[in-house]
Amino acid sequence: MVALTDEMKETIAKNRVVPMATASKDGIPNVVPMASIRVVGDDTIWIMNNYMVKTLRNLEENPIVALYFYDPESRHCFQVKGTAEIKTSGPDYEMFRDRVRAKSDRFPTRSLVVMKITDVFECMPGKGAGKKVL
Repeated sequence: MVALTDEMKETIAKNRVVPMATASKDGIPNVVPMASIRVVGDDTIWIMNNYMVKTLRNLEENPIVALYFYDPESRHCFQVKGTAEIKTSGPDYEMFRDRVRAKSDRFPTRSLVVMKITDVFECMPGKGAGKKVL
């Protein structure tokens, strides 16, 4: 089991918007900015679908997803990969939906993407670039 470190969780919390990458079943990539993200466990990240179109279609065809996080203070970055499950109801969806709507009622909160982390990779240039860290 992959478990995010406390330092990684802190870096994730510092990011207001992060790139999220998906690919269709045919391998056509898509990258979009995501702002409604929350770490909910050592190996789980929640992402609220407010405006996903191609991303949602990609996740339905191919549940593999990647996120990129950067800490401007330490200048450290890492990539998180995992598998996604889409939820449109249930207590997890409702809790995160209410939290996102509390920030602004303009978000449609269409579904919850539950990302189970499978791998974490180093993104810093140099000798360790691309190294699997978790």
